[in-house]
Amino acid sequence: MVDNLTKEQRSYTMSKIRSKGTKQEKIVHVFLKEAGVSHTMHPNMVDKPDIIIKKEKIAIFLDGCFWHGCKKHYIEPKTNINYWRKKIKYNIERDKRNTALLKESGWRVIRIWEHEIKDGTFEKKLKVI
Repeated sequence: MVDNLTKEQRSYTMSKIRSKGTKQEKIVHVFLKEAGVSHTMHPNMVDKPDIIIKKEKIAIFLDGCFWHGCKKHYIEPKTNINYWRKKIKYNIERDKRNTALLKESGWRVIRIWEHEIKDGTFEKKLKVI
């Protein structure tokens, strides 16, 4: 399938995809705030968790189903397949590395999928806090 957008249009569209201030982040932020959990969004850490709960040494990552290769919802694009396979594979490997590094440093890591936020099941993962 051929992309129906020009390179310039595709570049513009992709530039509008944000990694901070997403709807999913806002949902989890409000949940933690209402639960009275002190947390920091986008802390300045090497491994780049989306949220940390410093007091408990918990790092939370909010993983998009597409960008992080969700086994339930990832659908491979029909164009530029080699690029996307390499990109998603790299993201998955980076996620594993970051999780291992944080755990070695004494952090507990919680990874929440985009679909868990959409269907509300993410709350179970955070009830243990």
